[in-house]
Amino acid sequence: MPSISELQRIATQVRRDIVRMVHAVQSGHPGGSLGCADYFTALYFHIMEHDPKNFTMEGHNQDVFILSNGHISPVYYSVLARSGYFDVNELTTFRKLNSRLQGHPTTHEGLPGVRIATGSLGQGLSVATGIALAKKADGDDHIVYVNLGDGELQEGQNWEAIMFAGHHRLNNIIASVDYNKQQIDGGVVEIMGFTELRSKFEAFGWIVLEMDGHNMQEILDTNAKAKSLRKENRPIVILMKTDMGYGVDFMMGSHEWHGIAPNDEQLARALSQLNVIQGDYIHALADY
Repeated sequence: MPSISELQRIATQVRRDIVRMVHAVQSGHPGGSLGCADYFTALYFHIMEHDPKNFTMEGHNQDVFILSNGHISPVYYSVLARSGYFDVNELTTFRKLNSRLQGHPTTHEGLPGVRIATGSLGQGLSVATGIALAKKADGDDHIVYVNLGDGELQEGQNWEAIMFAGHHRLNNIIASVDYNKQQIDGGVVEIMGFTELRSKFEAFGWIVLEMDGHNMQEILDTNAKAKSLRKENRPIVILMKTDMGYGVDFMMGSHEWHGIAPNDEQLARALSQLNVIQGDYIHALADY
């Protein structure tokens, strides 16, 4: 199990992957990907019980992750590759013709780690509740993790799924919300004025936790607490406070980097800020 410092180094390498992937094809979504790099690293290298070498679509007897806000595929692909689902060199095919690494995750290419096509926002939580219900029916006590965007919660289908999970007391769902308060057209509060999430989830019967999405120790501690609260037989959501573009100074906190790629000069500047000190997890840290 990697240490906190090793997890931080892996997260930095994941950020290097993100900016390089998006730059190479001048297309993609770096902002939210950079903001979620710490959490995704913790999830795949420490928190989840999963077996990258024996991936199945059904996910029996292991934890399952659903990326609802599928446009942040760069961070998803990076952690899947770095944790062993497929060769890291395949990251160079991101968004290219006939690649398994499309702009939004899809399933017909058979990419290990991806169980559902996502990117049409608002649908991932519905899928996660279905998987959670199926796991209970199968006697499988593993957890279904699902990541949502805060802007994505403006989609009404989410709230049907939130109501469903609360009603059925699906304590095997741990949802996370990328609570960066930014979306493609600007600040979330400016687009829909929809920022107070705790009381809304609690009204639907969920347990609500909060964490700093860039503090690795807090990420691990909060998720450990979430697992311990399953005994209350309610679904759990973690409001994950992040900065869009975290780790790259000229991208941080700006909705403008939701879906644009850095140019050559900006890539060099970003990579100069994302220095990786090699550690015990060399296999996870080498640049592709």
